[in-house]
Amino acid sequence: MPRVSKKKLASDVLEALYSAFPDSECTLDNDTPERLAVRGILSAQCTDVRVNLTCIDLFEKYPDMADIAAAGEEEIGEVIRPCGLHKMKSRSLVAFAKLYTGEWGRIVPNDVDKLMKCPGVGKKIANLIVGEIYNTPALVVDTHCKRVMKRIGITVHDDPLKVEADACKVFPAESWIRLGHMAVDLGRSYCTARSPKCDICPIKDICGRKI
Repeated sequence: MPRVSKKKLASDVLEALYSAFPDSECTLDNDTPERLAVRGILSAQCTDVRVNLTCIDLFEKYPDMADIAAAGEEEIGEVIRPCGLHKMKSRSLVAFAKLYTGEWGRIVPNDVDKLMKCPGVGKKIANLIVGEIYNTPALVVDTHCKRVMKRIGITVHDDPLKVEADACKVFPAESWIRLGHMAVDLGRSYCTARSPKCDICPIKDICGRKI
């Protein structure tokens, strides 16, 4: 195959993904900014389906962030136990609720660095929050996105921050939010960790070209 630039590769990949996954979107329920942020925190190493179900119970018992802040880590931890890592996540949720009701004036910041000051909120979750709430260009690099970007040839790295940096160099900023969702859909449907379905993958004619 002829050598192509990474920007050309990214352009072709994007076109194919838009065609294959025209309806890609965040699968976390999104009713209010602060509740989406809570779901984002709970989504670490957990399926969005499980997070959405768990949050039905969570928000029935604690409808306001002030209620979560007042309940404390142990009480919240028992409710969110089905999401896994409940001790760490309950610490993060209580910290987020206190920041939201206090320092942030009940407004979720449109600021990745400010969000990352909350314990348990890393770059991936912060990017998710600003992207979904404010439509601020940000790429969410989860395990699916990381795997897809490396296999396609956009990056050689495994570190999510380096994968994000490499991808953001070649994909246009206005595509970053959708790109993250489409990469997840591709990773779940075709580019699976084991036994990827390369023969029927919608980007099979693009993937793995020499850069």
